[in-house]
Amino acid sequence: MSKVIAITGGARGIGYATARTLVAKGAKVAIGDIDETAVKEAGERLDIPALKLDVTDRDSFTAFLEAVEDRLGRLDVLVNNAGIMPIGPVTGESDADARRCLDVNVHGVMLGTKLALERMLPRADGHIINIASVAGVLPTPGLALYNASKAAVVAFTEATRLEVRDRGIKVGAVLPSFTDTELIAGTRSPRGQRNCRPEEIAAAVARMIAKPVPQLVVPRRLTAQLRLMGLIPDPVKRAVARYYGLDTLFLDFDRNARKGYDSRIRA
Repeated sequence: MSKVIAITGGARGIGYATARTLVAKGAKVAIGDIDETAVKEAGERLDIPALKLDVTDRDSFTAFLEAVEDRLGRLDVLVNNAGIMPIGPVTGESDADARRCLDVNVHGVMLGTKLALERMLPRADGHIINIASVAGVLPTPGLALYNASKAAVVAFTEATRLEVRDRGIKVGAVLPSFTDTELIAGTRSPRGQRNCRPEEIAAAVARMIAKPVPQLVVPRRLTAQLRLMGLIPDPVKRAVARYYGLDTLFLDFDRNARKGYDSRIRA
């Protein structure tokens, strides 16, 4: 894979795993993250360019993409991965949390997509992959802000794909389920379910780059289930949610275990 790939939120979690996977496949990769210390350490481990990036700031994002192209060459793929996940009762989430969640998860993806398209459309070539979430199509108590943000990413990605698909640009979304990253700190897994590993999401991104498709759900077995959810009566949905514990996962959690993560995303 001899592509130039830029990844946001690359200091840890899915972003870091994706960078490591793509580097191993021969891609030229650069990562950006708002945590300057963490991203530089990640870049040193992978021996790739690593830059501070605030995805909510146009100047910062523009400088990131310019630096990527200056160091590695023409941008082939942008992976919009940066995101945050505040959890808890909707009435307990602050206005600041709501604005920050939408600013990073939605506006950051929109901004990155627009800036990448400015580079890709004139040459009629390029690929944008947005990391959405199963939460974007499966509303869950205690996850209202994150649900809203990822639903926006799913819709934005598909609308953009339809708009540019005949202009040489590929656009797609990867929808991970529960993944072992800081985002789910202090929560428990759904009943009888195994969390995904960041490397599984990274593998899905690599598959999408190799063979572009509009959407990939991870794990794949959830794809059909999610499509069927719209046909299931509400009482059945509630019963399923209770069985898996989805009705309380993000309402009954260990707040102390999330203190570090919550402090970081609110900094």
